[in-house]
Amino acid sequence: MTVFLSTADAGFERAFADLLGSKRESSVEVGETVAAIIADVRDRGDAALIHYTEKFDRLSLTPETLRISSEEIDAAYEATAPEVREALEFAHRRITAHHEKQKPQDHIYTDDIGVTLGTRWTPIEAAGLYVPGGLASYPSSVLMNAVPAKVAGVERIAMVVPTPDGALNPAVLAAARIAGVDEVYRIGGAHAVAALAYGTQNVAPVVKIVGPGNAYVAAAKRQVFGAVGIDTIAGPSDVLVIADGTANPAWVAADLLAQVEHGAGAQAIAIATDPKLSEAIAAEVERQLILLPRADITREGWENLGAVITVRTLDEAFNLTNRIAPEHLELAVDEPRRHLDKVHNAGAVFLGHFTPEAIGDYVGGSNHVLPTDGTARFASGLGVFDFMKRTSVLGCDPSSLAELAGATVTLAETEGLSAHGRSVSIRLNR
Repeated sequence: MTVFLSTADAGFERAFADLLGSKRESSVEVGETVAAIIADVRDRGDAALIHYTEKFDRLSLTPETLRISSEEIDAAYEATAPEVREALEFAHRRITAHHEKQKPQDHIYTDDIGVTLGTRWTPIEAAGLYVPGGLASYPSSVLMNAVPAKVAGVERIAMVVPTPDGALNPAVLAAARIAGVDEVYRIGGAHAVAALAYGTQNVAPVVKIVGPGNAYVAAAKRQVFGAVGIDTIAGPSDVLVIADGTANPAWVAADLLAQVEHGAGAQAIAIATDPKLSEAIAAEVERQLILLPRADITREGWENLGAVITVRTLDEAFNLTNRIAPEHLELAVDEPRRHLDKVHNAGAVFLGHFTPEAIGDYVGGSNHVLPTDGTARFASGLGVFDFMKRTSVLGCDPSSLAELAGATVTLAETEGLSAHGRSVSIRLNR
């Protein structure tokens, strides 16, 4: 059942700890199965991809049809409704403009003793995008994963998307074309991750794999990490709304329902500053639930993982929020920017009554690939930095080397690495 808590209650801390510790996604032991699939793909290449695609997606392929042709992508673009194409183009422009402002600049300088120091930024060479497939797939996620890679300057972007029974939302391919994805393959699951990581006869390997997937995809990403980079292991989505007396209960309820509509363990929490506001939000959730097309999934999500917490002050609300570390945080409060410095742990913050989280999902410009499951305590959302590498630069001339030599030799000898010290001192005995 939906959880109702109040910081004024004696048992609050125990109940809140139970909420934080609740298991939102059933653990599936898939490691051994995934390891076998990865090994098979590494051994047999395209033949393994074809085998697993027929087994899991009921689709017969050949090495030549693993990749979706440019003609098919163009046809899907044309088959996408004009208003959808326009919305994708609009979103692409906004996401690109925002991410271009993230791109770091090289910084090289000379310090006061003549040592050259600095940082160079270079893009990774190739990125792999995993996109969940079928008709219920999300073209917005294509943009969110591909745009920062393009802005970073990644030369090659390869996308994999499963097509169960051959079905694929044409808007996904339209988004890939708009975002400038270079290659698209009709494969999914652990075998697609393995193909991106290690390559096959017709799929060249990439350097980093990004994008969400099911338990098998998550396990595969864990297992190939090291051979390639990965973005994160995505868990169920969540939203937390802090509401004060200026909030509209109907709007707060709508935003909570928008999150649990995802199903699959998605969580929605409201923190309200007044008991009557908490009651009004809960009542609005019930009233709006019956209006939704996905009412069954949404009600199940709200009843299993929804929560309304009543606090005595906004400071209490922010304290609890930082302990939860939500993926999405809405500040449905008066003067939200005044409270922004109180937020330490959140994937993304949405300011004020007129910024529903759904705007960030699609066209706001910020990225919707965000840390889940409380990982906002140490992780950030996807961005241009994820597709770039930072390289340190260091340079000495004879004078500056002499300035640094004494301490360097002393520390090298302290660590028992005499050859390190000699590599410095030999340059001083010209």
